[in-house]
Amino acid sequence: MLFSKQQTRYQSEITLFIADLKKANPALAQQQLAGRALLSDKAPVSLDDQQRIRASTVTR
Repeated sequence: MLFSKQQTRYQSEITLFIADLKKANPALAQQQLAGRALLSDKAPVSLDDQQRIRASTVTR
């Protein structure tokens, strides 16, 4: 199914808003990556702690 050229160039209001936001704040992508890193970083768990956690879990 082929789309007309008009339909392939369509951009929603949200897409335009995000594009304008990125133009206004070029550092936004780096800030997003830094924020995601804060949420996904976890302290490493030692092997002894992992073994203790596995041993203390109760099967259902």
